[in-house]
Amino acid sequence: MTRYGIIGSGMMGQEHIRNIALLPGATVTGFVEPDDKMAAATLALMPQAVRCPDIETLLSREDLDALVIASPNHCHVGQLTEIAARRPLPVLVEKPLYTDEAQLPALEQIARDFPAPIWVAMEYRYMPPVQVLRDMAETATGGIQMLTIREHRFPFLEKVGDWNRFNRNTGGTLVEKCCHFFDLMRLILADDPVRVMASAGQAVNHLDERYGGERPDIWDHGYVIVDFARGTRAMLELCMFAEGSRYQEEISAVGPTGKIEALVPGPTRFWNKDLGPAPVPRVIVSPRNPTGPVEHDVPVDPRLLAAGDHNGSTFYQHERFREVVHGRARPEVTLADGAAAVRMGRAAQESAATGQAVSLA
Repeated sequence: MTRYGIIGSGMMGQEHIRNIALLPGATVTGFVEPDDKMAAATLALMPQAVRCPDIETLLSREDLDALVIASPNHCHVGQLTEIAARRPLPVLVEKPLYTDEAQLPALEQIARDFPAPIWVAMEYRYMPPVQVLRDMAETATGGIQMLTIREHRFPFLEKVGDWNRFNRNTGGTLVEKCCHFFDLMRLILADDPVRVMASAGQAVNHLDERYGGERPDIWDHGYVIVDFARGTRAMLELCMFAEGSRYQEEISAVGPTGKIEALVPGPTRFWNKDLGPAPVPRVIVSPRNPTGPVEHDVPVDPRLLAAGDHNGSTFYQHERFREVVHGRARPEVTLADGAAAVRMGRAAQESAATGQAVSLA
């Protein structure tokens, strides 16, 4: 049996809970969630779980093997610090790992002293079509020279306390939403970024909203170009007012011998069922010679699609994390990986705000 404690059981926390429920011999024994509505939804998913008033109470429980942090972004480092001081269990912490440079000294101490494994949740790594692209990319391209990631999706959803409407809580859209993609760039290219250039802003979403008299400052679209150390280039295109798209993520890698693409649908619950079944994830290989694309469907178990909004990846991530909890594997997404993705996102935010390229060398 693997027994989990959940810190933050809002929308993403509940996705983790639904996927833990699909793991044989796994359960949630306790959780911390200050919002009564979200707590009630959590108990509907896991009636045996005990709602705890705070992290201290949760950590005092004996029936815990691991923790999942799915709280608002700006809380992650502080909660890791409290766990380190009280009871350092294995942790799966949601992205982004941090939101502000002022949190880096605490994060560095955690990286140095935390005795248990910490895994940073980067679900997009484990989307089945993305994994197929990674497996086939070298052969299909002859060595990637250009990598493009396009996400055309729905706006930011409503969250408890509307915390995700403001950069001070999220780190900014290019951190909050896009650190997934910067992590994928580093992973797929197996290289480190040296320069970031971006143009982004708020054009459509949340303009008429007010919270405590404040207008949201979270961006809803942008372009980011990243130069890597060995000369490869990557680009991100984000649009968060494009939920009518057939595919939400489109990833393209191109090299001297060809191109490979991964097409990933958005969450099934947002698909317009009047159009028929949601599209199947797909990988397309397009060699230069002989020309002509070859398409591969990459279907995902409907149970996994129903358990979350990330194309089944949250379940596959939890399968691997459970191996870490039981000492049979090491974290695949380290604190260093999580921090690198945030650093790229923060550089993109700075570049878009100033109009200047930002060096990471």
